Amino acid sequence: MKKIVKPLVGALLAAAMLSSSVTVGAGTVTGTIEQQDAGESTSQITAADKPYLSLGADLTEDQKATVLSLMGVDASQLDQYDVVYVTNSEEHSYLDSYIASSEIGSRSLSSVVIVKKDSGSGLDIQTKNISFCTEGMYQNACATAGITDADIVVAGPTSISGTAALVGIFKAYSEMTGQEIPEDIIDGALNELVVTGRLEDSISNVDGEDLESLIAYLKQQMVENGLDDEEGIQDAVDAACEEYDISLTDEEKAQIVDLLLKLSKLNLDADTINKAQKLLDSLTSVTDSGSQIGTFFANLWKAISDFFQNLFG
Repeated sequence: MKKIVKPLVGALLAAAMLSSSVTVGAGTVTGTIEQQDAGESTSQITAADKPYLSLGADLTEDQKATVLSLMGVDASQLDQYDVVYVTNSEEHSYLDSYIASSEIGSRSLSSVVIVKKDSGSGLDIQTKNISFCTEGMYQNACATAGITDADIVVAGPTSISGTAALVGIFKAYSEMTGQEIPEDIIDGALNELVVTGRLEDSISNVDGEDLESLIAYLKQQMVENGLDDEEGIQDAVDAACEEYDISLTDEEKAQIVDLLLKLSKLNLDADTINKAQKLLDSLTSVTDSGSQIGTFFANLWKAISDFFQNLFG
């Protein structure tokens, strides 16, 4: 009995100690995964980073302290930062066409910090206390608006949808670059954010990150191939669904077609769209690998449990 159990325990300990490389199927994932609680930002932002803040105009002092902490901003040095405020009326003016007024609410709470990075750095987006909008959704919408090379943290004082935060991102980014984002671009990006979120909520058989990658890929196809008519875009949507192995109803496809028709009328930057598509695809691949690792260890544990049950049962 001991001859059987001892090697097995040793194997279990060895498996538990593995952290630098795990092989799953034909792929290998290397490195360690560091988990972070949904609390304060792990990096402290200072005035030297030249951050631009957009704060909800209706935050109480306690709520402001909460979001600043979540974003890694030192509240005692707030006067050294460039700060803009987003009002509830601004949120309604941009979002009333797409979201019920009751969902937008009567208080502006979403807050954003943006740090400009070197050219080619890409976008890095984190969310804190945001329940509806994902980082991928913000990534896509920012790409539509031509926002590149920045670290962005979106935060709420408590759990909020985060839809209105995109208004703050655009406002802070315009202050940072000195360039106004055209109103039609803002409208298209907000429309994209809402449509993607609604689809993610309603489609149970499709992972949200896969859907975000699909939207990014379709925008890439649209700008690269000059798609601007309903038939061409419909064909592209059908082909993309097959490419990504995503099953959508005709109504769901129609929502994407309508969105792309609208975006096709805008002068979107092809390079920015391409970078966003590649980033979202890479993030999806990493997530899929992590899921495979979790499944591997779950199956391993089940096999071990079954072994002992058969051994001692």
